Amino acid sequence: MSSVSLPRPLLVSFSGIDGAGKSTQIENLCANLRGAGLRVHLLTFWDDAASLKPIREGAGHKIFGGDKGVGSPDKPIERRDKNVRSPLMTLVRLGLYALDALSLRRVAGRALRSGADVIIFDRYLFDELANLNLGNAAARGYLRVLLALVPHPQAGLILDADPVQAHTRKPEYPLDFLHENRRAYLRLAQIAGLTVIPPLPLPRAKAAVVQCVLERLAGSSGISASEAQLDGQSARPVAS
Repeated sequence: MSSVSLPRPLLVSFSGIDGAGKSTQIENLCANLRGAGLRVHLLTFWDDAASLKPIREGAGHKIFGGDKGVGSPDKPIERRDKNVRSPLMTLVRLGLYALDALSLRRVAGRALRSGADVIIFDRYLFDELANLNLGNAAARGYLRVLLALVPHPQAGLILDADPVQAHTRKPEYPLDFLHENRRAYLRLAQIAGLTVIPPLPLPRAKAAVVQCVLERLAGSSGISASEAQLDGQSARPVAS
């Protein structure tokens, strides 16, 4: 794809269970987009949009006694935050997620006016909503209200992953929680109209992500699909 300035920014979000490979995919996509001459603005939901972050980090550790940091295969940890289930925690989450939606609205709005061609979010509001009981009609109604408050990504990507493999790469949460969380993400994808990138070997998964963004770029800029090639990468279409 030759260097081109898009008439409006493309908003891309990456979501999925811990260990799904979001960081790897984001790094690959950013390299491709920047190599094509596009201006990319990368944001992380937790660092840039989440509200009351210092209080939440400290309270979660003190109240539930979970480990801090990021788990790795040679140094597993046991986190206790989003996997803690109780009626009280559900009420707390509902309040916090509403604050986060309002904060995300401001942050995403500024990013879309920043002059960048592509805005990429490492996680989005979807990653919080996947912690709710989406089998409950009231929870789904709440979900739709919050989604109406924030910009909807043109490329909202859910990176699907085998929970066992994801747990091996990033051992932070119990395996049964990862299975439950994966089901919630897949249900959320149906409700919110997100694109699911299926579990694939890494080269094919990278190509699928790039292809999905290429299609959205072509639609956003009005250029042809052949012009929207990034470093010669192509991929088979993925299911939405």
